[in-house]
Amino acid sequence: MLDSVLKRLPRPTDPNLLVGFETSDDAGVYRLSDEMALVQTVDFLTPIADDPFVYGQIAAANSLSDVYAMGGLPITALSVLGFPPSGSPDVLEQILRGGLDKMTQAGCTIIGGHSIRDDELKFGYAVTGLIDPKAIWRNVGARPGDVLILTKSLGTGVISTALKQGHAQESWVAAAIASMIQLNRDSAEALHAIELDFDDRHPVHAVTDVTGFGLLGHAREMAAGSEASMSIDHERLAYLPGAIEAARAGFFSGGLKNNREFLEGCVEFSPNIPDEIQSLLYDPQTSGGLLVALASQAADSATALLERRGISARVIGTVIEKRSPLIAIA
Repeated sequence: MLDSVLKRLPRPTDPNLLVGFETSDDAGVYRLSDEMALVQTVDFLTPIADDPFVYGQIAAANSLSDVYAMGGLPITALSVLGFPPSGSPDVLEQILRGGLDKMTQAGCTIIGGHSIRDDELKFGYAVTGLIDPKAIWRNVGARPGDVLILTKSLGTGVISTALKQGHAQESWVAAAIASMIQLNRDSAEALHAIELDFDDRHPVHAVTDVTGFGLLGHAREMAAGSEASMSIDHERLAYLPGAIEAARAGFFSGGLKNNREFLEGCVEFSPNIPDEIQSLLYDPQTSGGLLVALASQAADSATALLERRGISARVIGTVIEKRSPLIAIA
């Protein structure tokens, strides 16, 4: 619905707006000078962990991710909070402390925020970063022949749903939390290093972070905006501990079902792929990894550099000439 409404709105005409909302990119970019631009984003979410400190950490990491996905450096943040009138001040303090902990780790300064009374708890940040106008990563620009790299395992959505229904094992939750609080900073820094070291100087052709639309939703945005298609090998994907079991048991959020309904017409699965694996590719992720379309000759260097930074990145497929359906899963 939002997509259809946005298409009816007039497009901004400011020449300094380098990235707006027309391609559903991760953040907006506004040029200040030939050498510097602002990258701006906002994100908030309802509780996804029982521990309020951890919830604050996840909300911060999730909000920062869009800046990293554009290639920017986060510098300031404003908190966005909806808190129940009957809520505990101690819980609120721990949420804010968790967010502050992760923002401090990112070198991003919290300078204020806005709060309202709300029966449903919500928390997140509006983040501002700096970026070189000549080195912006978009979610469009992938080229046939590129390899696709994913920097985190899938499954936070089904595990979170299992947790809410009281059926998640502690080990599943611990692994999902560790993934969600991990900043995408190291992944972005590794990609920047590849850009500097590679002869082409611009081997990174498109980047997005995998969040609420799931792997296939964000892959579709990249493919459609790039006028290309994608071939993904499901056996190369990594899944969080417990993710396959949770999907097999049917712990699906409303977001997963919406993603599947919206995307089914542009995705083709090989008949041998189990239903639970198909579901995990639609699964909404919180603070998910980066999906990168990279020149094939830089793939080995990129994955090696990511590994040295502790990122278990995987090559999951390739970009191919545009065809129908848009994405093929083998």
